Amino acid sequence: MSSTFASLRFFNYRLWFAGALVSNVGTWMQRVAQDWLVLTVLTPESGVAVGITTALQFAPFLFLSAWAGVLADRVDHRKLLIWTQVGQGAMGLGLGLLTVMGHVELWHVYAFALGLGVVSAIDGPARQTFVSDLVPSGSLPNAVALNSASFNAARLIGPAVAGLLIAAVGTGWVFLINAATFGATIFALTAMRLGELHHQERAARGRGQVREGIRYIRRRPDIVVIMVVVGVVAALGLNFQLTSAMMAATEFGRGPGEYGILGSITAIGSLTGALLAARRKRPRLRLVVGAAFAFGVAAGLMAIAPSYWLYALSCIPVGFTALTMITSANAAVQTTTTPLMRGRVMALYMMIFLGGTPIGSPIVGWIGEHWGPRWSIGVGAIAALAVSLAAAAWVVRDARLTLSYQLSRPFVRVRYPTAVEEERERRAQAAEDILAQQLEDRSAQP
Repeated sequence: MSSTFASLRFFNYRLWFAGALVSNVGTWMQRVAQDWLVLTVLTPESGVAVGITTALQFAPFLFLSAWAGVLADRVDHRKLLIWTQVGQGAMGLGLGLLTVMGHVELWHVYAFALGLGVVSAIDGPARQTFVSDLVPSGSLPNAVALNSASFNAARLIGPAVAGLLIAAVGTGWVFLINAATFGATIFALTAMRLGELHHQERAARGRGQVREGIRYIRRRPDIVVIMVVVGVVAALGLNFQLTSAMMAATEFGRGPGEYGILGSITAIGSLTGALLAARRKRPRLRLVVGAAFAFGVAAGLMAIAPSYWLYALSCIPVGFTALTMITSANAAVQTTTTPLMRGRVMALYMMIFLGGTPIGSPIVGWIGEHWGPRWSIGVGAIAALAVSLAAAAWVVRDARLTLSYQLSRPFVRVRYPTAVEEERERRAQAAEDILAQQLEDRSAQP
């Protein structure tokens, strides 16, 4: 089997991959239908209303992620995920029935977006760390990248199907179909071979476990840099559903079919980025920073695209660079974090990654409504360029690195002075020893 798809040789991961692919198609269909319903049916093309909807859906990540991370470190991931899939399916079913029956109002969409956000915030850390239960540790970077490939393969299919269904039967049936797709994930979780799961050590109950996660991250400047870069880009730059809806409807005067096509074209680049990431055995910080800079350049070109089809074409490099950044960041954080802390660290990572959306989406929507859709994309491009350059400068100065450039791969070489490298390793090992001792003392308490 190709190294790109190496994790698929494990039965449990194959089940998870297939079930998640079906569910992700439904998720993308609902995202498109939800934004289109708010933008063109329930409001007079209000970018602010779409931004509020998106903000409500992601706001729970700000308030619940830390607790959800502790939960993910304590409980059985598989059992927790079964219940979160049921909850997300129920949200789609409720909104779909209201829409089909003609009773849906804007506040209903707001309420269901918030409810879906609550369940998703609990689901997120468990979903991220569950991958380590499905494959050996050496296959974890590949499995993480294939998860992203599944999500973006669904993104290639979902928006286009949603656009066609919206035009043919309306948004309500899209929500109902999404509710049904969660059955695939539930089936996959219940059909797994329990004896082949790689159970991770669970954290014991105790006080201050969220603070332990924060202290761990503070001792890891590489994770701090990743979180800052990803957080800024996600908040202001990764609002594709919102910005594409405004560009399609307002700037180019297109309908739901053309709007759905934009999501699918973006997924071409995203899927390519995910598959290339699956071949990398060791994701690096410099790749995260470099991909963020490349995203800023690509998004800047997208903002000035003069026609619908040039805009659509520009979605490919934007999707590729965004997914490269996201996948590299996710894999770098997971593979370098001790298993006892992985749930909490990933929860705090997701709080930064997804929790910035409630702040950024209304701002981007307001900019699009008052300054025009192009500026809603431009502000994300500027933010990505600024934070990536700042991160690169900080890393070079903090570690006293030497950078060299060449025309062949790797294009950028990073060299640590020997003494500095030894000191970094000594500090990292000391931090790990202190944390291990704290966890051991806590576990020994009655």
